[in-house]
Amino acid sequence: MGKASQALKGVLENYGISQNKLAVAMGISRANVGRWFHGLDPSAENIAAITIALKPIDREAAKEFVRQYLGEIVEDDSD
Repeated sequence: MGKASQALKGVLENYGISQNKLAVAMGISRANVGRWFHGLDPSAENIAAITIALKPIDREAAKEFVRQYLGEIVEDDSD
């Protein structure tokens, strides 16, 4: 399972967001979200689309998805 797939699975589970709800928000089939949820990493374009779709559902979930996926890349070392 890739890093983006792990981040997506964790966020959906932790924030109680169904695969179907994300799929509807993205305008795609639930099967596509299911593939990502079960291990197929989404493309860079889809990672951006996931983040955009998560924001109106749960802004904190969107932030957490990015944080889990990018991790220390976006962390501020000055804290």
